[in-house]
Amino acid sequence: MKFAIISAGEGSRLSQEGVTLPKPLVQLNGVAMIDRLIRIFIRNGADKVVVIINNESPLTKEHLAKLQQETEVPLEVVVKTTPSSMHSFYELSSYLQDDKFCLTTVDTIFREEEFAAFIEAFKRADNDGYMAVTDYIDDEKPLYISTDGALNITGFHDAATSECRYISGGIYCLTPTAIRTLNACMDKGMSRMRNFQRQLVADGLKLKAYPFKKILDVDHAGDIVKAEAFLAGKE
Repeated sequence: MKFAIISAGEGSRLSQEGVTLPKPLVQLNGVAMIDRLIRIFIRNGADKVVVIINNESPLTKEHLAKLQQETEVPLEVVVKTTPSSMHSFYELSSYLQDDKFCLTTVDTIFREEEFAAFIEAFKRADNDGYMAVTDYIDDEKPLYISTDGALNITGFHDAATSECRYISGGIYCLTPTAIRTLNACMDKGMSRMRNFQRQLVADGLKLKAYPFKKILDVDHAGDIVKAEAFLAGKE
């Protein structure tokens, strides 16, 4: 199974709030966010890890070049500035089209034990995708997810409906079938990950919601403190 990290954003909100390091290198309890993800992926059976960073990140590029020499699994690095996460996903897709894969952004923070159970469930499943979800809402623009009684995903929504118990946690486990939908979305000029996810449902892919107790994003300087406390088991 392959793992992919979208890390091509500018991290402008963090830099405006006084954080000097590029977002991937921001440390949580002494570990850079990108290092933490790569280590977790390797511990969870990664055959390959693929990362996309933007052209404006020489420090991140240098850091990853070192990691490429040190990691025990192949680490591919794509350097390209993209206009959206969906475009970043598209740039990674050629590495992901022959196996099950897990995709997330560099600032998605979760507990490893929940992630490991999520990955194992997906490996055993015959669904087209497993989406990490949570009922903990700490997102400026959450993507709400409607499900049936068996947690099969029926829709993705900008506002909550009566069928929405969860929001997206931003961790996507998918099969290569999803790449066909991604390519079609790009051909239509679509540009947001949430629209890609809506198209997965429209195309009839079988998607399952997998609940996590909590998933955080690091978008602001204050989120670093929250993420460190969460990972240390203090909240």
